[in-house]
Amino acid sequence: METAYPDYTGNEDGIGERELLVVSFGTSYNDDRERTIGGIEQALEKEFGSEYAVRRGFTSGKITKLLKSRDNIVIDDVREALERAANNGVKILAVQPTHLMEGSEYHKMCTEIEKHAAAFDQVAVGKPLLSSWQDEKDVMEAVIQATAEDDDGDTAVCLMGHGTEALSNQVYTNMQELLSENGYKNYFVGTVEAEPALEDVLAQVKKGSYSRVVLRPFMIVAGDHANNDMAGDEAGSWQSAFAEAGYEVKCIVEGLGQLPAIQAVFVRHAKEAVSSLKE
Repeated sequence: METAYPDYTGNEDGIGERELLVVSFGTSYNDDRERTIGGIEQALEKEFGSEYAVRRGFTSGKITKLLKSRDNIVIDDVREALERAANNGVKILAVQPTHLMEGSEYHKMCTEIEKHAAAFDQVAVGKPLLSSWQDEKDVMEAVIQATAEDDDGDTAVCLMGHGTEALSNQVYTNMQELLSENGYKNYFVGTVEAEPALEDVLAQVKKGSYSRVVLRPFMIVAGDHANNDMAGDEAGSWQSAFAEAGYEVKCIVEGLGQLPAIQAVFVRHAKEAVSSLKE
């Protein structure tokens, strides 16, 4: 499998009886899509490509429609990807989501899989990124490694997640607690659309004696939220709020999905799903 920007769609036909469908929310940022989602897919291809055809599906209809109208790039949504797999004669289907948590997009994916499960002999679904204590530890270590050069004792590292109204929003609190318990008290986790909000993160940073702030998305991709809500110049963005508060601000617009250590977690989850299938 190649993810040469910007043409890879992951929806080729004639793929054999075993498929590993990689399901993501999606992003309209072409470069970032291939670094993050593409990076995860390539890691899975390296591990499973000899036995499984690795294919792509997005849960965001808004993203798939935009890519088609703007760039003439046609990427299957989950329903289309499952129907394509069935039409290709796939018997053994493994699905690995690249979602951060078991939120609304993950559950939407599971509902669609249930509707189509009868078309396959066997179906197995992997876990999203943060599904266990081990996952949280691995993700924390990946983030610490990725921000090591900015962790100089005078810098607050702020991680911006998406947030959800679902109970799974607890993953952000869990990550904050894990960071603090491991001595990374200059790391702060917040969200765009839930709690902790920007105001909460800013208040916590102000309690310290930091002069500098590093902002990084705590999201699989670095799409609209990372480029605008986090790193944008407009009023209300995280960058603007911290700059107005007197901090020197550095934005790292990189999704978690491009980190090899994060890709390794998804590979581990896919292995667990595949191991549940009967030979």
